[in-house]
Amino acid sequence: MVMKPTSAQNNSRFGAGILNSLLRPAPVCLVLAVITLAVFWPVTNCDFINFDDNNYVFANSKVQGGLTLDSVVWAFTTQETGNYWHPLTWLSLMLDTDLFRGMFENSATGPHLINLLLHVANTVLLFLVLRELTSAHWRSAFVAALFALHPLHVESVAWISERKDVLSTFFWLLALLAYGHYAGALKARMPRARFFYRGALLCFALGLMSKPMLVTLPFVLLLLDYWPLKRFPDFRFDAAIFLRLVQEKVPFFVLSAISCVITITVQRHYGAIRSLMVLPMGARVENAFVSYVRYLGKAFWPADLAVLYPYPGHWPLALVAFAVALVAGLTVAALWLGRFQPFLVTGWFWFLGTLVPVLGLIQVGRQSMADRYNYVPLIGVFIILSWGATALAARWRVPTVATVAAAILVLGACATRTADQIRYWQNSGTLFRRAIALTQNNYLAHDNLGIYLFTTGNEEAAIAEFRRALQINPKDPDTLNCLGAAMATRHQYAEANQYLQRLVQIHPGDPAAHFNYGAVLAEQEKWKEAAAEFSEALRLKPDFVTAKQQLENLNGRIQK
Repeated sequence: MVMKPTSAQNNSRFGAGILNSLLRPAPVCLVLAVITLAVFWPVTNCDFINFDDNNYVFANSKVQGGLTLDSVVWAFTTQETGNYWHPLTWLSLMLDTDLFRGMFENSATGPHLINLLLHVANTVLLFLVLRELTSAHWRSAFVAALFALHPLHVESVAWISERKDVLSTFFWLLALLAYGHYAGALKARMPRARFFYRGALLCFALGLMSKPMLVTLPFVLLLLDYWPLKRFPDFRFDAAIFLRLVQEKVPFFVLSAISCVITITVQRHYGAIRSLMVLPMGARVENAFVSYVRYLGKAFWPADLAVLYPYPGHWPLALVAFAVALVAGLTVAALWLGRFQPFLVTGWFWFLGTLVPVLGLIQVGRQSMADRYNYVPLIGVFIILSWGATALAARWRVPTVATVAAAILVLGACATRTADQIRYWQNSGTLFRRAIALTQNNYLAHDNLGIYLFTTGNEEAAIAEFRRALQINPKDPDTLNCLGAAMATRHQYAEANQYLQRLVQIHPGDPAAHFNYGAVLAEQEKWKEAAAEFSEALRLKPDFVTAKQQLENLNGRIQK
């Protein structure tokens, strides 16, 4: 007599079937993609932000014109933002214009959707990279899920101007995947190893052309050589092997050096790098250590996230001492314990090293730190959490059910907090009100909130925000310009002239300052004074087309 399987046995087989399917990469990739899309989908309803999105997208005529031969040449030759040379980022934003013309025209939905899809692709790629390098299926999946859902990554996804973040990381991960195949092929003495090496180098070059923060990739490759690729026998440091591995990566170091030279040249040309006279090296080192601790704190407790964290000038000595001690202590611990758990070395130095370009040692901008800078570095922390938790669970004999439940709880908390954080990116008003509520003396947030209020018709509230910003930083060019423009709009020219005169006196080398002052003088029909300001703007920036046009118009009026 043949016994029929019971319903319990059928359910058990069904559950085992699902588990077996999830042990393959494709279903996990699908689950990761669906969850990431579901949590981040509200970003597609967010508006443009008046902080950089105007320069990168909606007020940039080259980007709005789409992909043309002229715009492609411009993308590779422009230094418009004054921070980076990133032609692939420009090309991707131009492609958005062509892709969504007539569908989401004059809307932020299309660019937001591309940012989100790149984040989904990065999540899936991270899982595949770690699974390829470590052969650890579930630990790799947990790292990818943390990467996908962590609230600190909202800024990189929800801010269209941070296309450079998600795009460069896409190429970063492809480079790691190719390098993993290269190491495996080299170990097996397969002739295609050279093909994978060249692929990694190409992906690295493409990543640098998206955002130069990727310059640390050669150092990360050396960390991967240690763990998990095990190119050091028994995880013991060998100087001869180390030198050989460094020599192997010389082309990567050359690309990094070229990218650094280009970036620093661009930033110096546009005055983006702050002088040591303004911000001494001692203050920068202090901020670097404090930032490491703040980043770690927000990684484990991602609350009070703001788009702008003002630079305080100097941190309290006690906080600096604590930060130095903590970073040094964790570094020693990683090296000591890494003899037995080598993932600690790779994870910790991944975090430390990939943050170096944005720690402010070469200070660009006026922020002390930024959530977006964590997009790649936090992967190192997630590796430590995933592999460390697995090791502790095995040592303490924690039941698998409890481990899975804890992982789901952590990911659920991240998803909930991420969904909450996305709400603040709805528009410039919600974003900068949040920054003002969470930070002190944030004149940039007051400036941008004022611009938002002014463009939405609330002039009185906008002027109040500009005045608050001016109280915090009386020499800020953006604030002086905004106040001058606001007063001119209300035909209060005496006050407008006062602010704009101060602007050109404090920043005589800024062509935009002279142009704006000239425009307000022209409104008052002070033709000669306006022509003098336009001429100065054109002298400072010979390719200033609008200044040239205005000057020609005024010269015609003066001659009449």
